[in-house]
Amino acid sequence: MKSKGIAYLLWLISFFGWLGFHRFYLGKIGTGILWIITGGVFGIGSLIDLFTLGGQVDQYNTNEELKTLRTTANEIGRITAATLKQKSS
Repeated sequence: MKSKGIAYLLWLISFFGWLGFHRFYLGKIGTGILWIITGGVFGIGSLIDLFTLGGQVDQYNTNEELKTLRTTANEIGRITAATLKQKSS
């Protein structure tokens, strides 16, 4: 789970988001590089990130939880199928 506090701290120490450290933290490597090259898309993207960063962290955490749930469900499905196959043999 990623922290909103750390994301905002990285936004702050990267010159108010111009260097995009917060984007790298959230796994957005492509836009992180874009932020470095363009200065946070000339500061406009950095300003938008100030207001949307909390939601971006929530979205990242939700996606990670869904990946975990899907993996767990797939494993349970495989175990159940193998158990049923053994019982029918």
